[in-house]
Amino acid sequence: MASVSVDEAMRRAIELAARGLGATSPNPVVGCVLLDTAGEVVGEGFHAYAGGPHAEIVALAQAGARARGGTAVVTLEPCDHTGRTGPCSHALIAAGVARVVVAVPDPNPVASGGAATLRSAGVQVTLGVRAQEAEAGNVAWLTSMRRGWPYLIWKYAATLDGRSAAADGTSMWITSEAARIDVHALRGTVDAVLAGVGTVLTDDPRLTARNLRDGTMAIRQPLRVVVDSSGRTPAEARVRDGAARTWVATAAEVGAGPDGRVDLAALLAELHHRGVRAALLEGGPTLAGAFLAAGLVDKIVGYVAPKLLGAGPTALLDAGVSTIADAIDLEITDVTRVGPDLRITALPRKREA
Repeated sequence: MASVSVDEAMRRAIELAARGLGATSPNPVVGCVLLDTAGEVVGEGFHAYAGGPHAEIVALAQAGARARGGTAVVTLEPCDHTGRTGPCSHALIAAGVARVVVAVPDPNPVASGGAATLRSAGVQVTLGVRAQEAEAGNVAWLTSMRRGWPYLIWKYAATLDGRSAAADGTSMWITSEAARIDVHALRGTVDAVLAGVGTVLTDDPRLTARNLRDGTMAIRQPLRVVVDSSGRTPAEARVRDGAARTWVATAAEVGAGPDGRVDLAALLAELHHRGVRAALLEGGPTLAGAFLAAGLVDKIVGYVAPKLLGAGPTALLDAGVSTIADAIDLEITDVTRVGPDLRITALPRKREA
C-alpha cells in the first residue's frame, strides 16, 4: 500500500467521523487513521455509538503491532479520562505511537488534557491540521460543549411566497415526498425535536424519525419536546404515543420568561443537561420567532416549494424585527434541489454589539 501524507490521512479521518453522525451523542463524532513508520495506513476507526469503542481504539485494534513508532491522525484531541471507556491518550501511549496529529482540541473540561498527557510521555503532538473542516463536521457537539446549550437548527417548509398553510388552514402537503424524506433524515442526526403546543394542537404531529414509504421507525429516536407554557398538550396527542421519549416542557417546570412563557434559554440549558447536543426546531411560527428574537438559532434549513398561495399563515411570526435595519441577516451556505423543491441552508450572521 502506498504511503499517504498526514493531510490526506486527516481528510480521511474527517470522512470516517461523519459516519457516526446521529448515533454518538452525547459524545462527539471522531475519526482516526493510523499510519505506520513508512506512512502506510494500517488502521482506521470512527466512534460509532455512545458507549462503544472510540475511534482511536478501533484503529489501534486494526493496526496491532504496526502502530508502534507510527502516527495517529485524529479529528479531535484524544480523551484523557475514564468514562464508559478508558482514556485514548493512555491507549496510544501503550501502543507505542510516536506522533499524534489532531485537528481540534477537546473543549470538554472532563475529557480534555490528552495532548498534554501524550507530550509528557514523549509523544510528538501536532494540533490544527484541517481544523476548519473537522470543526464543520462536529459543529453541533463542539458548539454545545463550548457554551452549555444545544446547537439549534430551525427547519421550516413554505411556499415560494412564504406561506406555511393555505387560508383555510390546510398544509398537507406543501412540499414533496422527497423533501419530507429529507426532513426525516435530518431528524435522525439530532438528539431532540422541538415543537410548540400550538403546532401539536393544530397538526398533531408525531415528531419521530421514520421511513415515509413503509412507516418503519429509525433505530434511534430523538427526544420529542413540546414547549407548552401552561400544560395544554392533550393526553391523546400523538407525541405521547410511546414511539419515542417525550418531554412536555412547561413554564412551571423550566421557568418563565418576562412574558410568562417558557424561558427558552433555560429550556436549552436543561436540554444540554439531559445530554442533548443538537436540536431541531420544527414548529411553529410563534416559537420560531421567539427563538430567533433571542438569538438562539444556529442554523436554518428551509424547504421551499414551487407554489404560490397569496394568503394564509406565514412560516415565521414576530422575530423582534420592527424595521429593515433590524432584519436578521443570513449567510446562505447551501442551496440544493430536493425533488421539485429547494432546500436552503443558512446561518444567522452574528450582530455586532
